[in-house]
Amino acid sequence: MDTFAAQLIAWFGEFGRRDLPWQSDRTAYRVWVSEIMLQQTQVATAIPYFNRFMRHFPSVETLAGAKLDDVLALWAGLGYYARARNLHCAANAVMDVHKGSFPTSIEELMELPGVGRSTSGAIRSLAFGKRAPILDGNVKRVLSRYHAVKGWPGKPTVQKRLWALADRHTPQDRIADYTQAIMDLGATVCTRKKPRCQQCPVRKGCKAKDLGLQESIPSARPRRERPRRQVCMLLVRDLKRRVLLTKRPAKGVWGGLYSFPELVSGEDPCGWCDQYLGAEVASQTAMKTLDHAFTHFDLSIKPLLVRLATSPRLPKDRDQWFWCNPVRKMEVGVASPIAVLLKSLQSTEESLL
Repeated sequence: MDTFAAQLIAWFGEFGRRDLPWQSDRTAYRVWVSEIMLQQTQVATAIPYFNRFMRHFPSVETLAGAKLDDVLALWAGLGYYARARNLHCAANAVMDVHKGSFPTSIEELMELPGVGRSTSGAIRSLAFGKRAPILDGNVKRVLSRYHAVKGWPGKPTVQKRLWALADRHTPQDRIADYTQAIMDLGATVCTRKKPRCQQCPVRKGCKAKDLGLQESIPSARPRRERPRRQVCMLLVRDLKRRVLLTKRPAKGVWGGLYSFPELVSGEDPCGWCDQYLGAEVASQTAMKTLDHAFTHFDLSIKPLLVRLATSPRLPKDRDQWFWCNPVRKMEVGVASPIAVLLKSLQSTEESLL
C-alpha cells in the first residue's frame, strides 16, 4: 500500500464519516441509490431523500415493481430527474438481466442506465470490497491538488491523467475504507474553497500546497455565456379551485414530471382553454416571473393565473393530465419551480380579493 493510501485510511479511522445512512446495512442496492443521489447533490441534501426513498422502496425488487410516477414523486425537489428515470430502468435491468443480484464487474455495472465509470467503481468497492478506482468531484479535487495537475478536470487530457493517478493510489486491500476516505477528505477538508490544509493527512506530499496553488487547482470550468429561455405557463383553476397539471415527455427538461401547460409564442390563453378544455375563461392574472437556473441555461417562467368560468371537459389524452388541489399533499412528481408556483398561488389569489 502506498503512503498516500495508508495515510488516508489512518485518517479515516479517526475522522472519517461513519454515520451516513447508506453506511448502515450496506448493500449494493443502498450504495447504488446513494451514489446516484450524490451525483450533483450534497450529502446533507441527499440524506432525507435517501431515507424516504428506502422507506418506500427498501429493495431493488420494490423499486423495479413501482410505477415511474411514484418514483418521480419521491424524487421531486432533488433535481436532475434523469437520475430517477435511470434508477427505475436500472432496477428493472437488475431484476430481468441479473436475476435480482447486482453485478460485480465494472463492465456489467456500467451497462446499467445512469451508472458511469466512477459510480460503478464506488459500487464495486463500497458494496463488494473489490478493487476499483473512483473519480467523483471530490476525488478529482484531492488528486489534482496532491499532484498539482493543472487544468479543468473535465478536459479529456486532464481526466485521463487523473484516472491514471486514481488507479495508482487505489490499494489492493481495505478498498471500502480507502474509497470512503478519499471522498470524505474532499468533502470535509480538501474543499473547493478555503481548504483546511492544516487538517489534511497528506499535506506533506501535496504539491499544490508546496507551490501555494491549492486555491487555484483544479481550474474551474471554462465560462460560457449562458443562454436564457422564456416560457409562459398557464395556472388553470377550475370551478372546484383545482389546478391543471400536464405530464411532460419522458425525455428532456423535467422528463416524466407534471408541470403546468405552456403556451407557444403568440398563443391566446382563452383560445387554449377553449381548444383543450372546452371551457370559457372568467379572468386572467399575470403572476410574478420566476427565474430558475439549469446546468446549461437559465429559464424565466411567466406564470398566468387563469380562472375558468365554465366546467372543463376531460382532455382526450386524459392520462397525461391531472387536476390537483394545491393545498393538499401532491400525489404526483413536480419540479421545485412548479411546487413554488403552486405554493404562491394562494397568496396571489388572496391579494386579488
